[in-house]
Amino acid sequence: MTTETVTITRLGAKGHGIAHGPNGPIYVAHALPGETVAIARNGNHGTLISTSAASAERAVPPCRHFNPDRDACGGCVLQHLSDVPYQAFKRDLVIDALKARGLDVPVAPLIACALGQRRRVVFSARMTEKGLLMGFNRAETNHIVSVEECPIASPGITERRAAIRTVASALAGSSETFRVTVTETLSGLDLAAEGPKPVAEKQRRRIIETVLAAKGIARVSFNGEILVEPQKPLVDFGGSLVSPPPGAFMQATREAEDAMAELVLSHMGKAKRVLDLFAGSGTFALRLARKARVHAVEGEEKPLKALDHAARNTQGLKPVSVEKRDLFRRPLTAQELKVFDAVVFDPPRAGAEVQVKELARSGVRKIAAVSCNPFTLARDLKILVDSGYAVRSVTPVDQFLWSTHVEAVALLER
Repeated sequence: MTTETVTITRLGAKGHGIAHGPNGPIYVAHALPGETVAIARNGNHGTLISTSAASAERAVPPCRHFNPDRDACGGCVLQHLSDVPYQAFKRDLVIDALKARGLDVPVAPLIACALGQRRRVVFSARMTEKGLLMGFNRAETNHIVSVEECPIASPGITERRAAIRTVASALAGSSETFRVTVTETLSGLDLAAEGPKPVAEKQRRRIIETVLAAKGIARVSFNGEILVEPQKPLVDFGGSLVSPPPGAFMQATREAEDAMAELVLSHMGKAKRVLDLFAGSGTFALRLARKARVHAVEGEEKPLKALDHAARNTQGLKPVSVEKRDLFRRPLTAQELKVFDAVVFDPPRAGAEVQVKELARSGVRKIAAVSCNPFTLARDLKILVDSGYAVRSVTPVDQFLWSTHVEAVALLER
């Protein structure tokens, strides 16, 4: 490890400041373009020691756990960047991914994310000799940093932190690290824990007693098994109340979900029959069913059952049919797709390449592509554009504040 002084020229895709070294780029966390910084360099990574002159784009981090001089939480990487360049950075992630595929398409301004909007956070925890250690991992390590507050989390989560800790302590059956996904729902917090060891019977009783004595906890599960459920967790998808299974995927903020849904619904227009691929628990399908017949396809059975139950118990919806199908191995064929006026797909980070190739061969008039990965989105859009689709717009959506993750909604027409 050597100590040297470098000048930061740009931000990398992972939020690091990048300097040009004699043997290639040097990546420095917490450094910004235009700054000359002293670093302790180890290979092509540098640890920030001091800054000779701060960038005009540097902001004061609002969270005390974001501190490169101490045991810093790794949940955020860009708290030190002011709003305007931060939002430009997020939008540029999408633009650069599209350009890399030769796509010169209109990219709208970023739909921004505000403090206190995250309704879903994932804590790491383990029991120590001093009690429960719970928080977020330090960047690029398995070391847990204890956090007393988190400005990105919703008030419904931060205000119940004591209850979360109490339940997590009961869940800690050993010194092994486990994860607790906390989701704020209309009926209380849904805690979905994952760990390496099963819950013992004595521990199970303790967990149940703890939850029943606590306030504001709707459900606790461990490795997918519901241990106690004082109330069914409920989320609202456009007026349809859904009880998602433990650990089910959900957009991280309600505001981002509403914004993405509005983009998708407005693009569908007067479509009478819509296909929702990778439908999950019904984020888009249940909203679309207000105006159109919807066929929802999802590879996992439990979210699909939650969607189907909500559809059957919501008044005023058009018919909603569901199908369990692995779209990576058995995509809907071009022939099957021809009966639909419009399609929306929202796949995992890997994208939907196999399914998109069938979409490209179909005659579907309108497509809405929702993605959490600009690179796989760009790949999938390139397939559609090469087959005759036009990208009308791409809208970046920020729901993971101060991270390098960005969502996007692309709207296409044949």
